Amino acid sequence: MIIGVGIDVVDIERFRQTLERTPALRERLFTDEERGLGIASLAARFAAKEALAKSLGAPAGMHWTDARVVTNDDGKPSLEIGGTVLARANDLGVDSLHVSLSHDAGVASAVVIAEG
Repeated sequence: MIIGVGIDVVDIERFRQTLERTPALRERLFTDEERGLGIASLAARFAAKEALAKSLGAPAGMHWTDARVVTNDDGKPSLEIGGTVLARANDLGVDSLHVSLSHDAGVASAVVIAEG
């Protein structure tokens, strides 16, 4: 059963400018493993975290770094969650998350489906 669906889009250049203007934001939004990625990948990961929050009802109190986008050897993305995000997913009965990322023409996008 689908519990929630989230989608988000990010203007990559605007996101780059935001991170340059507010360097501490990079640490608040991304895990150590994510921080070293290029700007298009960071924008897509931010879109995924926003889409994830939307799929879980966008409650207050979730920490951005409690969700991490990882890719397997074939490049397929998935979400690893813990802490506040895992607690919310458990409360809703989510047992799997599906994520799709894209970036093209200056825009990064993500869709997340929460299934239970």
